[in-house]
Amino acid sequence: MSAKGRHVTLDYTGFSGEGQWMLTVLQNAVERSNVRQVHSHVSEFDGTESPPGFAAVVLIDESHVSAHCYAEDGILAVDCFTCGDADPNVIADDIHDQLLAMNPKLCLVQRTELERFLM
Repeated sequence: MSAKGRHVTLDYTGFSGEGQWMLTVLQNAVERSNVRQVHSHVSEFDGTESPPGFAAVVLIDESHVSAHCYAEDGILAVDCFTCGDADPNVIADDIHDQLLAMNPKLCLVQRTELERFLM
C-alpha cells in the first residue's frame, strides 16, 4: 500500500506573533520547498466573533499549509498537507526553524505525521 498524501502537524505553546508575519513564514517555507503556491490569505480575529488570534493559509497545488493561533493562550497549530511527491516534513522543518529564530522559547508540544489516502 502507498499513501497518496502525507500530513504533518505541529502544536506549539508560548507563541506570540501577528498573522501577517505568520503568513510570510508559511509562504517562505512553501517557496523554498519548490511547491507551487496557488493562493494565500490571513484573517485576524479581534475577539468579537472568534477568540483573538488568526488563521493563515497557503493553498498549494498539492494541498495546503496553514497556521491557527489562539493569542490569549499562546497556542499555535500548524499543518502541512501534501499529495504527490512533495514532502511535508521539509515544509514543516522550515516553518519550525523560522519560528524558533523568532522566539527561541517557543515550545513544540506535539508533532505528528499521518499517511493519507492509502491505496
